[in-house]
Amino acid sequence: MSNHEKINYVEFPAVNIETAKTFFTSVFGWSFTDYGPEYTAFSNSGLSGGFYKSELSINTKNGSALIVLYSNQLEATLLKIEKSGGLIIKPIFTFPGGRRFHFSDPNGNEYAVWSDK
Repeated sequence: MSNHEKINYVEFPAVNIETAKTFFTSVFGWSFTDYGPEYTAFSNSGLSGGFYKSELSINTKNGSALIVLYSNQLEATLLKIEKSGGLIIKPIFTFPGGRRFHFSDPNGNEYAVWSDK
């Protein structure tokens, strides 16, 4: 499949970039490459992207797109998120095709995790 005109990269705001790196490495095993004190790129996440220094955060209440990650073990992922400083903002619920929950990272950005297991 050609990469032409496909989604290729995503960027998120972060008040504290080091906190973002620690959280996403601990919970999801992402890798990071720093490009100065106000930007870090991540890989090993399914889709490459980065975090940029900002006082803003993303959430669906403000109309943001929702990034949804997949897990083979939904409850175990939820526990890792809580243990690493994330906040569960919508507990596990069912929907056609599976189950999911929403969380915010320590910088206040909203994400979801789903599973068909």
